Amino acid sequence: MKRYWKYIKPYWGSFLLAPLLMLTEVFGEIMLPKLMSLIINNGVANRDTSYIIAVGGVMVVTAFVMAAGGIGAAYFSSKASICFSSDLRKDVFDKVQQFSFKNIDDFSSGSLVTRLTNDVQQIQNVLMMSLRMMFRAPGMLIGGLIMAYLMNPRLVTILLVVIPLLLIAIAIILKTAFPRFEVMQKKIDRLNSGVQEALTNVRVIKSFVREDYEEVKFRRTNEDLKEGSLRAMKIVIATMPVMMLAMNVTTLAVVWYGGNLIIGGSMPVGDLTAFTTYIVQILMSLMMVSMVFLQASRAMASLKRVREVLDTEIDLTDEHAARKDAVVTEGRIEFRDVCFQYAKDTDEMVLDHINFTANPGETIGIIGSTGSGKTSLVQLIPRLYDADRGQVLVDGIDVRDYSIRNLREGVGMVLQKNVLFSGTIAENLQWGSDDATMEEIRAVAESAQADGFVTSFKDGYEMDLGQGGVNVSGGQKQRLCIARALLKKPKILILDDSTSAVDTATEAKIRECFQTTLKDTTKFIIAQRIGSVESADKIIVLDDGKIVGMGTHEELIKSCEAYQEIYYSQRDREKEASA
Repeated sequence: MKRYWKYIKPYWGSFLLAPLLMLTEVFGEIMLPKLMSLIINNGVANRDTSYIIAVGGVMVVTAFVMAAGGIGAAYFSSKASICFSSDLRKDVFDKVQQFSFKNIDDFSSGSLVTRLTNDVQQIQNVLMMSLRMMFRAPGMLIGGLIMAYLMNPRLVTILLVVIPLLLIAIAIILKTAFPRFEVMQKKIDRLNSGVQEALTNVRVIKSFVREDYEEVKFRRTNEDLKEGSLRAMKIVIATMPVMMLAMNVTTLAVVWYGGNLIIGGSMPVGDLTAFTTYIVQILMSLMMVSMVFLQASRAMASLKRVREVLDTEIDLTDEHAARKDAVVTEGRIEFRDVCFQYAKDTDEMVLDHINFTANPGETIGIIGSTGSGKTSLVQLIPRLYDADRGQVLVDGIDVRDYSIRNLREGVGMVLQKNVLFSGTIAENLQWGSDDATMEEIRAVAESAQADGFVTSFKDGYEMDLGQGGVNVSGGQKQRLCIARALLKKPKILILDDSTSAVDTATEAKIRECFQTTLKDTTKFIIAQRIGSVESADKIIVLDDGKIVGMGTHEELIKSCEAYQEIYYSQRDREKEASA
């Protein structure tokens, strides 16, 4: 609870008032049956109208006070639970934003969405219910037992038999419920992941005419969730009939036994009426407690999943950075005997003893076959991952000694997968610089060869891109992502196969811009086409995580067999295409 006090403290007034106001309603619930018994025993039996009106008036006032207390309790319990869950959701989201790529790999995106939405909602629901029932259920149970005992101690013995049996039944139900709810939440994860994947890649699905396959896949996941939900809900379904059976059997026993007492003259009729009401209240309070505990078992499964996110150890931090105030000023990069692997429990290296230096302003081309480690290499520069051995230096400082923010502020990156966000084109480009003027935005768009097609749109830079930039082509999306990186004015620019959807003429213009407007920026260009890196100051050839060649295009054509193979195979394909 100590961890969650921070979410309670700002709203402690609501957390306190909700159960206290509910006590008002509980007090009324306990008093009304007693007042009714007085009317029956004294007013009706003696035909005393004034007594009936007087006690009836007290009952009306009590009912109004109960209503006010109930409304207040409902309001403050809603406020407390909603504010609690809102702050908790914010902290979970903030924690996810701190995740490294490795941390993100440990959770599916669908799972994180479920934890931020469904799981937090379950916690909110049970918190709201608990605040309303915290004093109501125990108050009704204790108050009902006391009043019933004061009326007739002998009838209370019936409850002493029923209540322990109900408590045992509730304990068995709760023990069965928790693991089933945990399984159900995991199945919601899988469904959300599948839906997200299908909706994100809907164009690929349609182009390959795979709608039928996706429908079958979704149906299978949906059916699996349905079965898991039904299995969990069977516990909820079973609770109500068990409680109602106990309530009805107990009521019948009380009426039968109490009726005999009335016939024998040892119990007034009004007391039996009140006693029956107290029996219902006592058993209803037990039912409330059982429902709270049942919902709590589901919320505990959700809380455990939320806690997994909050407790995740961020593997990339600048906690031990020796130069937190350092910023990237030149853009000099040096790899010293760097080794890296994704799976730490194997000997397979993604990058194996990498050594090279990139001087400020140089253009470094990186080329190699698929899976050779090109993307992994450049991801070590802004510390998206950390090297397992060796050092990556930026301006002579180990990247682990920078604050992550300062390091990444100095690096502009255009990833393999071009991502745009919902909003206007201008808003997307301003990710590079929040306070950029329209003149600066247009300047970088011109450099990235994007201004021409943007101004052809009806709304120009104010055109809404929609989620993921659905209304622009792949090549246009790449150019907008390049413009966004340029607006950052980085000392190091990394282009990860970011011109693959652009025609060669446009690509040449972009490269020409790099040589003029970015002459002081160190540029890394990962490409599949040798033509994209041919003019680079230095080309690194990777194969199976190792550097097998490094130099200019002319040097590699003479000395590097892997480079020669790529060059001649591409040249032959171009000749065949032109023929």
